[in-house]
Amino acid sequence: MSALRKWGPVAAIAVICVVIAAYFFYAGSESTDDAQVDGHITQIAARVGGTVRAINVMDNQRVKKGDVLVQIAPDDYQIAVNRAEADLADAQAAAQVAEVGVPMAATTTASDTRSAGGGVEQAEAAVTMAERDLEGSRARLSAAQAHQREKQADAARAALDVERFKALVAKDEISRQQFDNAVAASDSARAAAEAAAADVTAAQHNVEMAAGRITQAHAGASQAQAALAATRTGPQQLTATRARAAAAAAQVQQAQAALAQAKMNLDYTTVRAAADGIVSKKSVEAGQVIQAGQPLLAIVQLEDVWVNANYKETQLRDIRVGQRAVVAVDALGGRKFPAHVDSIAPATGAKFSLLPAENATGNFVKVVQRVPVKLTFEPGADPEHQLKPGLSVTATVKTK
Repeated sequence: MSALRKWGPVAAIAVICVVIAAYFFYAGSESTDDAQVDGHITQIAARVGGTVRAINVMDNQRVKKGDVLVQIAPDDYQIAVNRAEADLADAQAAAQVAEVGVPMAATTTASDTRSAGGGVEQAEAAVTMAERDLEGSRARLSAAQAHQREKQADAARAALDVERFKALVAKDEISRQQFDNAVAASDSARAAAEAAAADVTAAQHNVEMAAGRITQAHAGASQAQAALAATRTGPQQLTATRARAAAAAAQVQQAQAALAQAKMNLDYTTVRAAADGIVSKKSVEAGQVIQAGQPLLAIVQLEDVWVNANYKETQLRDIRVGQRAVVAVDALGGRKFPAHVDSIAPATGAKFSLLPAENATGNFVKVVQRVPVKLTFEPGADPEHQLKPGLSVTATVKTK
């Protein structure tokens, strides 16, 4: 009884102190047990389909970024790379040939145009020369015909003289010498007439040849004009050649893109870890045929975790970004970790639900809404990485 009287006041004072401390503690804070640890969970999926050749990890195994997780058989994709490389080489060769053809076509077009223009000038000059030759030949023919008529007249006159002298020499009215001279003159005149006739024939032949040369010259001029007209399509042909070269260059770019895609697909057959973490939810086995986009496993990152605390809307009045907080983890026997308010959600959790409430219809029942508040742990708060996404916690924010 004496001990009770001795320690009773002390115990009462201690209880009062505890009550006062608890009052001030909870009066300057807001708590909620609707809170969970959250973190980055990376879903690893196949980028390409194929047969799984090897799996290098197990569930709950720690991995580093870049570690090989799953190996898909690469044979088909290696063949695709080889085919794409061959297509690229073929496209590059075709583009090189087409590119060389452009300056050749430009040079040929310019040369053909100059040659065709010169050919037309030469053909027109040949026509002019042939026409002059024809005029000269016709003039010489006229002169030869006139000379022939003259010689024919001389031959006829000499023949008449011979006939007349023949009767006179028979009567001895003229000498035999005079008759012989007449006969010689007649023979000479006849020979001259025959020579003049030959000259006429030769002149006629020259006229015919000159006419033939004119025909040939006109034909050559027509051909030259046609060649010149053909060269006028040279610019269009050059444009077409350049277009073919551009198309060949585009084919090269397409082949390069196809090769790059084939190499990427080949690289995708090796599935690597996207971040440091722990393997979880492995759903793939060796020998399994998988499809592109099929989930294989997940990587949970424990280096960066936080808390999503769902506070009642009536508790948000004094909560501000940057305020200190304490997180008590149920799985660790209520162990507390220091944290601070990182951000406050711009809407209530109900607004993000699959079927948000529609208060404008039916009978309205007021329900206190909850707003997610993100709490970030202080640096070095969990060096052993005991905080795992999904753990239930009690979050307390120091508002004062």
